[in-house]
Amino acid sequence: MASTLVVFLAALLSSSSACTFEPSSFNSTGIVCRFTKPGALVLNQQTAQVIQAAFRHATYPNITGEKSMEFLGKVAYGLTNIHIDDLSIENSDVDFKEGTIVIDIQNVSASFKGTLSYGFVGAAWWLKLIHFIDFEIESSIDLQINTKLTCGKQRLAVDTSDCYLTFHTLILHLQGDKDPGWLKQLFTNFISFTLKLVLKSQVCKEINFVAQLLADFVQDTSANFLQDGDIGVNISLAALPLIEANFIETHHKGLLLYKNYSDSFHDSEYTPSLLPESKMLFFWFSEHVLSSLTVAAFLDERLELTIAGGKLKEMFEHEELESHQEIMREIFHGISYDDSLAKVWSLAPPEITLQPKGFVVKSPVAVHLSVSSREEESPLVIYFEKEVTVTIQASYEQKRLVLHLSEARIEPRMIKCSMDVAVNDETLSHILEKIITVAGIPEVISRILHSANGL
Repeated sequence: MASTLVVFLAALLSSSSACTFEPSSFNSTGIVCRFTKPGALVLNQQTAQVIQAAFRHATYPNITGEKSMEFLGKVAYGLTNIHIDDLSIENSDVDFKEGTIVIDIQNVSASFKGTLSYGFVGAAWWLKLIHFIDFEIESSIDLQINTKLTCGKQRLAVDTSDCYLTFHTLILHLQGDKDPGWLKQLFTNFISFTLKLVLKSQVCKEINFVAQLLADFVQDTSANFLQDGDIGVNISLAALPLIEANFIETHHKGLLLYKNYSDSFHDSEYTPSLLPESKMLFFWFSEHVLSSLTVAAFLDERLELTIAGGKLKEMFEHEELESHQEIMREIFHGISYDDSLAKVWSLAPPEITLQPKGFVVKSPVAVHLSVSSREEESPLVIYFEKEVTVTIQASYEQKRLVLHLSEARIEPRMIKCSMDVAVNDETLSHILEKIITVAGIPEVISRILHSANGL
């Protein structure tokens, strides 16, 4: 819809007349959104709903005045209770031009109703309104909205003041017991002219109000979406937008907001050539943004995981570990995993790098595995540390985030056991790495997806 289009762009895109940015610089850009022409055309399919809402919600003021008439002197009039009675829209188009989003609405058929009151003003007597007649106006209108996206206080402001209404038809119908021809002739041209001015003013004003209201709502919603507890992201504008024939692109700071943590960023590697135009919507995140979020997650003690009982048993009995079950029974003395417990945590903030094959995450990880036995007074405790590097490919399908593990590399750091096990350290390390690869990493990815798609 038009306001869906305007609002979506308003929430993510901006130009700047009130904000100061370095010309043609993306140095402070942490997040980029590219919205392409095909995406705009999809949103534009519901444009009519927003324009209809603007017409219906607009407030049409009462109009009063006087009109001179030969022989009768002055005729005083009043137009009150002006409102939309019926409305339909035939078609709408959207186009991108340099610095402007052009929305064309064709063939708006609108029926307005209200009350016309009139009387006569003579030389020797004061105004006396003596007639009230209901009126109806049939109109056919084209509407063009040239939307500018401006910046104020680092936030988006939408400007739709460049708004035009073209009237192709405007027919006045007077109703009631009295319908003198001279009255219709007197007021038709005047009411038509006055109503055109009122409609343009009020409808365009309402469109601008709704667009800005929804833009603020979407920006606030976007900020809230990127916030979880004490962790948030500053989505203030970082640069002027690019508005081309095939796409609109906006740039945001993406700075970390976390307690007293101070974040800055001035060496972005972004250039417009990094993003294609093949799909409707693209997002680009700098390594700095992703790394800052992992730092916050680490400081907030979120990079910790506890796996117990049945879930741990399910992981140990994974089908890809079937050939290793005999060795695992030797390691764990053949005991049940039901009373076992694994605690996993990151020893340092993960390092994230973006590569063509995906984003690469590297982190030192510690695991504390405790397996209890009824025969043994003390549980078997295995503590080990690994350097884990994974390559993840991310996509967005059917409104859900999808993460695919394309590569995993695990390097041993240390291993300790509370009691002797039936295999040497090398074999034990190999089995633990296998468990991490086929079950541990997928479990972590699954939990990340569950949290992300549950937002």
